Amino acid sequence: MSVDVPRSIVLLRHAKADWPQVADHDRPLAERGRQDAPAAGEWLAEHGISPQLTLCSTATRTRETWKLAVHQLPHRPKTVYEDRLYEAAPGQIIEVINETPDDVRDLLVIGHNPGMQSLADVLAGTGDSEARARMSRGFPTAALAVLRFSGPWKSVEPGTAELTHFWAPHE
Repeated sequence: MSVDVPRSIVLLRHAKADWPQVADHDRPLAERGRQDAPAAGEWLAEHGISPQLTLCSTATRTRETWKLAVHQLPHRPKTVYEDRLYEAAPGQIIEVINETPDDVRDLLVIGHNPGMQSLADVLAGTGDSEARARMSRGFPTAALAVLRFSGPWKSVEPGTAELTHFWAPHE
């Protein structure tokens, strides 16, 4: 695949988590999260977004979010569980994205806030004004941002993408 083809990065914040007496990394989804995660997958399927690769934080709540969302997609993408996405800052997430093979056209990243919202803000040099306005009000659990850019994955850096969609389950 040519490196100058249009590509998309979908940033998905994990669905609503519960607060049991466990380490933060091991927190499971709450009931609302188990309802919202499939809705995120449905939204992706309805909008024809079918990633070839998913990078998912190793936290329990992100893995559960993905397990529920992926069943709504027409094709199951390759999934890599990535320790570096847990509690990652935007620059750390960009480093992981930069390692994506160039034969991948659409990438899904499942992580945590504040990293997901900060990364969407940092990457979006331009974009749909309505989507940008909605995203500026917050990046709730199970929300997702779709960003488009052209070029190789190693060229992803601040301001290089266009925000095309922002969706949250309870808007």
